[in-house]
Formats: sequence, structure tokens, C-alpha cells
Amino acid sequence: MNPDVSPTARALLALELLQTGPGITAARLAGKLGVSERAARRYVEILREADIPIESVRGPYGGYRVGRGFRLPPLMFSTAEALGLVMAVLDGHHDAGDATDPVGSALGKIVRALPEPVAAQVEAIRRTTAPALDRAAARPDPEMTTTLVQACSNRRRVRLGYRSEAGSERDFEADPWAVVVRHGRWYLLCWSHASDAVRTYRIDRVRDVEVLDDTFGLPEDLDPVALLEEHLAVGWEYDVEVVIDAPVDIVRRCLPRALGRLESLDAGTSRLAGSTSNPVWYAEQLAVIPAPYRIVKCPELREAAQALGRRLMAASDG
Repeated sequence: MNPDVSPTARALLALELLQTGPGITAARLAGKLGVSERAARRYVEILREADIPIESVRGPYGGYRVGRGFRLPPLMFSTAEALGLVMAVLDGHHDAGDATDPVGSALGKIVRALPEPVAAQVEAIRRTTAPALDRAAARPDPEMTTTLVQACSNRRRVRLGYRSEAGSERDFEADPWAVVVRHGRWYLLCWSHASDAVRTYRIDRVRDVEVLDDTFGLPEDLDPVALLEEHLAVGWEYDVEVVIDAPVDIVRRCLPRALGRLESLDAGTSRLAGSTSNPVWYAEQLAVIPAPYRIVKCPELREAAQALGRRLMAASDG
């Protein structure tokens, strides 16, 4: 650790380590702080002198921990931390300047708690930054998202009311495994009891959530992001199968993974299998493939592809 760091700063870092690692020993605390064990114990005493209840337990499983009922002191950010936080919020949420928006309101509270010189720089960024709207982003209701995150954490089954992109509505029960954010969209990865299979759902399309008493277990070695990518094109209204006259490695560069599972039929032919609730959108994605292809399954997709073809032909008539 930097030798110029003040004892107060080290004591605050020690407090953070105690909170994130209850039961931490003096030796581990010293290693994290880059000081001797004697110095680490001194920082613990500084915290106690500030009326922070630091408990210590002796024995092989002992260590330091913060006592129950302790509330954190006011947030303290460096200039770089504060500016980085504001930039991240502005980049990911374009209503951050609106005081009536939950994110804008929270950001305003943080700014008001900052030292005046730091707050002035933060406000300068908020006033002069004009982020472009990400039209692909879809931000769900914060309370709905919080309920789903807590259900994932507590492993409680939920009953969802859901509205698909096509406008159809249904209610079903699911075991919520994880909430995953991907390219500005929030997804629930879950086991759907209605489909008896893994499914992914856009959280911004969830109408209501009811947390049930039933609990569930998670699959071993669950990788939520990888599993989400694999199942994004599964379980929608229309099943799709497309045969493409090009190798898999060429097709994969053109198509988003959300379209479905891509596999090789032979050295020069690929097969795409997936599902969609929006055949028009799906047809537009297929149009970028630099090779001939045939829609083997899904009459709705064929109709959408024909309509797209007519539009393109009309545009080329001069």
C-alpha cells in the first residue's frame, strides 16, 4: 500500500475489509492493508475509538467482525470514483438528469453528499453531457426487478404475468435462477414449469410477480450468461429452421447468437434452428447473410421474408 496513505484512510479501508469479510484475522487484515499485524490491530482500535463496534473472537475460527446494528458512515468518494460513477450512470441510463426518475433522484442525493469541489465537477458533467438514446435498451421497473433478484437470491418460486412481443399474455410459474443484463436489456433466466424447460424472459415485459412459498435448487456449475445466450432463441411462438449454403464460421460472423443454434450439415452448408415471436424482425436479420438460404420451417417467417423481398425489389426499381 502507498506509504503516503493517512492512518484515517487505512482505518476506513480496514472497516470495508471487516464488513466484506467478517471473521477476518489480524494477519489477513494486515496483508490486505500492506502493514504489520501490530499496525492492523491499531487501525481496529482507531475504529473502536470512533464508537464503531468491532468484535473479536479468539480461537482457530476467530477474527474480527463488525457488531450488529452498525450503520455505515456517509459515503466518501474520491474525485475519480465520483466522476466514474456518474459517467457509468449516464452511459447506461439516459434519464439520469431527471430528478423525478428513480436513478436521477438517487444520483442527485449522491451529488449532494459529495465535497463541494468534487460535486462541482460532477454537476459540470451532468449539465454538459448529452447521451444519445439507446433505442435497443429496455429498462424494467426497478421494484419488479428487485423482487425477482430477491427471489433468485432466496431461491423462491414465482408466478409471473408476462406479455410477449406479439402482445399475447399468459401466467405461469417459474424457478428464477438469475437476472442477467445483456446489451441494455434485462432478462430472467429460469426453469419454466409450464414448458418444463429452461427459458429466458425479458423483465420489461413482466406484468406482475408473485413470490411463492416453494423453494428450488440451482443446477451445478450454473453459468447464467452462457446459458442465457444458449436459450435466448428458445420457447417463442414460432419455431424456425433455416438451411444456409455457407460454412458455419462464415454464417456465425453475420448473425446474432440470439437467433438460435447454428450447426454444420456438411462442409459448405449450415443449419439454423431457433424460435421467434417477431417473424418480420427475424427475416430482417437473415437478410444480411452473404449466401443463399432456405426457410425450411415457419410459414410466418416465409411470408415475412417475401414481404421484405418485395420491399427491396421496389426500392431498386429506380
